[in-house]
Amino acid sequence: MAEFAVGRQDFELDGRPVRLLSGALHYFRVHEGQWGHRLAMLRAMGLNCVETYVPWNLHEPEPGRGRDVEALGRFLDAVQAAGLWAIVRPGPYICAEWENGGLPHWLTGAPGTRVRTRDPAFLGQVERWFRLLLPQVVRRQIDRGGPVVMVQVENEYGSYGSDEVYLGRLAEMLREIGVTVPLFTSDGPEDHMLTGGSVPGVLATANFGSGAREGFEALRRHRPDGPLMCMEFWCGWFGHWGAEPVVRDPADAAAALEEILRCGASVNLYMAHGGTSFGAWSGANRAGELHDGELRPTVTSYDYDAPVDEYGRPTEKFWLFRDVLALHRGGAPLPDVPAPPAALTGPVRAELVEWAPLSDVMDTLGGPEAEWAMPPTFEELGVARGVVRYRVDVPGPRRPYPLGVTGLRDRAVVYVDGVRAGVLGGGPAEAGSYTALDEPVAGPAAVELWVESLGRVNYGPRLGEPKGITGGVLHERQYLHGVRARGLDLDAFESEDALGRVPFRSPEAASPGLFRGTFDVRGAGDAGVALPGWGRGFVWVNGFCLGRYWSVGPQESLYVPGSLLREGANEVWVLELEHSGEHLLTFG
Repeated sequence: MAEFAVGRQDFELDGRPVRLLSGALHYFRVHEGQWGHRLAMLRAMGLNCVETYVPWNLHEPEPGRGRDVEALGRFLDAVQAAGLWAIVRPGPYICAEWENGGLPHWLTGAPGTRVRTRDPAFLGQVERWFRLLLPQVVRRQIDRGGPVVMVQVENEYGSYGSDEVYLGRLAEMLREIGVTVPLFTSDGPEDHMLTGGSVPGVLATANFGSGAREGFEALRRHRPDGPLMCMEFWCGWFGHWGAEPVVRDPADAAAALEEILRCGASVNLYMAHGGTSFGAWSGANRAGELHDGELRPTVTSYDYDAPVDEYGRPTEKFWLFRDVLALHRGGAPLPDVPAPPAALTGPVRAELVEWAPLSDVMDTLGGPEAEWAMPPTFEELGVARGVVRYRVDVPGPRRPYPLGVTGLRDRAVVYVDGVRAGVLGGGPAEAGSYTALDEPVAGPAAVELWVESLGRVNYGPRLGEPKGITGGVLHERQYLHGVRARGLDLDAFESEDALGRVPFRSPEAASPGLFRGTFDVRGAGDAGVALPGWGRGFVWVNGFCLGRYWSVGPQESLYVPGSLLREGANEVWVLELEHSGEHLLTFG
């Protein structure tokens, strides 16, 4: 078995050896008006390449309905204009702390489909999607004059499965559709991951945050020859709602980067610039060694403690990385660091003078209400991201008994006879997990449960688990049947015609619902907006969803790209699901 030896182990581009100094930047997490600035920041840090995933669910919200697939092509054109190469990771699964790992909910919710396997139904959908997407990549490969130098097969598959037939078919599919640049896989530097995730004849790379020599030694046991690369050098980390922020000491990260480069390897910083999970596209994880514990939803900010922060500014980590990378670029001078993005001239205040209660918003923008024997899941209702209202009656007369739910995913705000009775949180992943209100409920009574999806699991064996109430509603030990359900998808807020039908009126104190207001801008630029005193919900500015806010922290404000704002009048909406604060927002 080959031993790992230090020394340059480069890629070959245009007949010459090249070390790829790459950084991850997801085009879908950066407002398009800011792509150029962020790419220039990466180049100024000393990178020569940029890497991006492609989220299938963002671009195909319904089977056969593509949505701006050309965005990937526009981004790759911007990459080339910035003087960088590109690595594309099209999935079909991407993880990325993204909703459902990038897989569409309508795919993982379909009975009988075995995702991330050789299952013909799944592979058929993947091929159809790839034939729609990949022309954006194929025509921009380096051998056709474009920036794309490598394309990934799946993503960290060895952390999930071991279906070599599936991986082999994906590699064949990429070649059949026209990918001619080198293919690669990426996995953790452990034998079972590299065994399960690699493909014969396809370059294997490793992902880690430290211990480069040990990681590359493990990789060389499986791939004795060929270029050496850390495809994900985790120089930071992501955050979960209700948890402490995760940060990494800049000097420690810089030393780990230096170790990778001294091993003679190429590298991809994950993340170089994280950006933001706009539109409530953040995913979630499950606690526990087997990922079967409590749900841990990911925050909206994908700052990732990266060298270029969420606002596009250089951090201490940026300057330390720039020094390290400068030593490994063959003496080429580094470009100047771009000026920081303009900041909003402010602060600017927006008064939320209009309001509609949640029930009116649901009845106006939601899908049709239907009665089910047992509560339907979000997938059965066709809801990707948003909220479902379940209504069920407790028959009577009967004395008070506990009212609870089995198989609740995420979080439910419960009303009994129109009065808020409590909030239920989802438990472990098992469908039989039970949670109940603190106070018993007598019958007859009308019960409403408003359940929001806090993000589908994006990593591990619980990938693709359904959302909503996956069990039933219990009064004592008796199931309550005849459940009426209606879903409200966040995509409904993209329709100005639909919003025009919402019956707004003056807001009520501390009430959930949809709020609307305006604010004037004189000197547009990047800003943040905080919602102190508010509970949990979503914010839109000029029709663009900034993402989820939640009082549990640690994220305290939402990033507002300056390219969203316009001089003069701007509009803001807030969908609050628990309790509103002061009806006055400050941008600044």
